[in-house]
Amino acid sequence: MEPAVSGELLRAEHLAKRFGQVTALRDINLRLCRGEVLGLLGDNGAGKSTLVKILTGYHQPSAGQLYLEGAPASLRSVAHARSLGIEAVYQDLALINELNVYRNMFLQREVVFGGPLGILDDATMRRVAIEHLERMGVAIPSVDVPVSRLSGGQRQAIAVARSVYQKARVLLLDEPTAAMGAKESALILDVIQQLKEGGEMGIVIIAHNYAQIFDVCDRINLVEGGAIVFDKPTAETSVQELTDLVVRQHRNARKSVKGGR
Repeated sequence: MEPAVSGELLRAEHLAKRFGQVTALRDINLRLCRGEVLGLLGDNGAGKSTLVKILTGYHQPSAGQLYLEGAPASLRSVAHARSLGIEAVYQDLALINELNVYRNMFLQREVVFGGPLGILDDATMRRVAIEHLERMGVAIPSVDVPVSRLSGGQRQAIAVARSVYQKARVLLLDEPTAAMGAKESALILDVIQQLKEGGEMGIVIIAHNYAQIFDVCDRINLVEGGAIVFDKPTAETSVQELTDLVVRQHRNARKSVKGGR
């Protein structure tokens, strides 16, 4: 792994994770810079989910080292990772459908009068939510509507906006356009593009549909067998090259299954 570079937010060196006799990650080397969008691709079982859980403090690595802005970091828990500016938005979004938009924006971080057991300051939360969503370019009918009345793309945008409001420096997006149509996917990719242009945050997009995210990513990593086997700037690769690599993954997986019989 090359030394830390200017603007580097996150670096992983030789991460490994074992669960008993099962090796989920064997040698992960990864870097993410400020203002960069990294596409993290790989088939089911390649190790993407385990890597994300390490980067968010849910799992501790069995070996290897994480660095935040060049300094060694040991993430003790999800809460600890969040306190250091690492946020993740998963496919379930962690939104409460019955609550309105601004209440979801402040979920578990509500603004109150009179200390932690006081009365909810709805006026402040509503105002801040409107300002924040407008600043991010997220268009919704109203912050007063329940999120159940929003489209899938709008709900995803709310979940992303909530993480950004919490001062995320590293944002991990798990399949942000999964099961979305072209219009809703475009909404999410526009939000990601705006965050990228802000230049302060590093974003990792975990995806299967690499063609859909190709244009917004600066670099592509491919995870296979618990290691990153491909790392190129997007400008130096193509959808066709990635397709060929994924086809190779499937062939190798099938050979492995047949060999184990």
